[in-house]
Amino acid sequence: MGVAKVWRYSGGLLSNLAAVVHHQHKQHFVFPCWPSSSYGAPPSRRPISWTAICGFMLFALGLISLFTGHVASNLEWYSHRLVKRAWFYKLDGSHRASIDIWKSRYSSFYYGCSERGPHFSSAVRERSSNGYLLIATSGGLNQQRTGITDAVVVAWILNATLVVPELDHHSFWKDESDFSNIFDVGWFISYLAKDVTIVKRVPEKVMMSMEKPPYTMRVPRKSEPEYYLEQVLPILLRRRVLQLTKFDYRLANDLDVELQKLRCRVNYHALQFTKPIRNLGQKLVLRMRKMEKRFIAVHLRFEPDMLAFSGCYYGGGDKERYELGEIRKRWATLPELSPDEERTRGKCPLTPHEVGVMLRALGFKNDTYLYVASGEIYGGEKTLQPLRELFPNFYTKEMLAGEELQPFLPYASRLAAIDYIVCDESDVFVTNNNGNMAKILAGRRRYMGHKRTIRPNAKRLSALFMARHKMDWATFSRKVKSCQRGFIGEPEEMRPGRGEFHEFPSSCICKKPFNFSNVTSKENKYQISRRNPTILESRLSNSGNLEQKSSQKFREGSWGDGHGSVIEEIDPDNPLSD
Repeated sequence: MGVAKVWRYSGGLLSNLAAVVHHQHKQHFVFPCWPSSSYGAPPSRRPISWTAICGFMLFALGLISLFTGHVASNLEWYSHRLVKRAWFYKLDGSHRASIDIWKSRYSSFYYGCSERGPHFSSAVRERSSNGYLLIATSGGLNQQRTGITDAVVVAWILNATLVVPELDHHSFWKDESDFSNIFDVGWFISYLAKDVTIVKRVPEKVMMSMEKPPYTMRVPRKSEPEYYLEQVLPILLRRRVLQLTKFDYRLANDLDVELQKLRCRVNYHALQFTKPIRNLGQKLVLRMRKMEKRFIAVHLRFEPDMLAFSGCYYGGGDKERYELGEIRKRWATLPELSPDEERTRGKCPLTPHEVGVMLRALGFKNDTYLYVASGEIYGGEKTLQPLRELFPNFYTKEMLAGEELQPFLPYASRLAAIDYIVCDESDVFVTNNNGNMAKILAGRRRYMGHKRTIRPNAKRLSALFMARHKMDWATFSRKVKSCQRGFIGEPEEMRPGRGEFHEFPSSCICKKPFNFSNVTSKENKYQISRRNPTILESRLSNSGNLEQKSSQKFREGSWGDGHGSVIEEIDPDNPLSD
């Protein structure tokens, strides 16, 4: 029972009791509320009538009814919230329980839900539709993925027949791949058949009957559904075939829940890679798991053009400033930026070295297996060397696939698709940036069970990295863990309206029915594991005496300019000396 409903019900009760009070008031029943020694002249104080007493009682009763009704109607929410808070915020000295860096303890309480609602309109037949919608996407693989997802939603809004979208062949990536080279077209069409009618091409009869070529237009970014109905639909009805160009992020972020669920059905189910891409991607996953049961996938965006566009400085001296400055001249409209200010604002992607240090500070040991997904790294192996030394079990698709990768090498989008599969299947996904792949994968991993996803809190981490020489390793590690809370893929990070929907698909994630026994059993299991640590945990807890030895080394250690080695001596607790 919601607050409004409780108010209506309690209002009915108040009106009934008020009628009784009114009837009693007519009979002039008055009771004195003070002691009286005689029945003579009335005292100087006025008597309190039944109307005032009952009015006060009814007011109090109304407030109680409102409160109890609201709590009763939201009992599941309150109980889950309180139990969760009691479970998560333990009194362990820091008032917070340690977090499992490999997996969220609360992921089992949520599941992806994108089923069609009972009143969601089905797809219109091709002949009955308002026309054919052509879509030309823009950007790299994942930017185009957002365009394809939104294209399906726009086709539903317009009651149009969607033609399989055309991929971008002219962007920075210069990839000639078509939709059918990357995605399974048959599966895409059949999976969405109940939502939108999709065809591979406009029928020849329709094209021959047209007096003019298809009308082409570009809609503003993040347009509302009303814009499509008012501005695009009339043109579609008049011309019969309409093409929307540069179609990326051309639909509003906040939509009706049913339309958001349609987005999820497209993005997480209908867009399936072709069999050759899936097969190689799964092979790489199996090869990683054959070496180690669980692994981290790190998506590194550290290409020269991306660094130049950011306007940041990464420690490469005058050579870096000149090279990135020359690349930056490609964009005539870019403003002059202060590298220091951009880093302070958290706008600079972490270097590979900083990613490694962050992971070690969070608690990942140097025997952890890393799969690194990246394009061209500015500085090459010299830039990657510090990360390799922090995590020697370092692998890429080139290292794992060998000759099997040859057919894909000329196509940047197909290579990105292989990385996408391995990153999606990893136990932990880490990114040094906030680009399209990072957002898309973060949203997918939340939808698929809140798999651990770590994105740097760059604004706070930048201040920590700048002050790293002023603290020992234990202090630095504790501060990194503190500032990363809220950035590690916990279910509680999901809030309606937060960020891009592709990154936070809140409308498509549901809570399982609350069961107190499930919580207590999981909590008891966790407590038992804490009381009876494994041999590895015992060894780790006994290594505390090494922290003092490493603290001085941490303060004196050479962090370099972001490209040099930082390993100087063997110390299992200090990532600077692995």
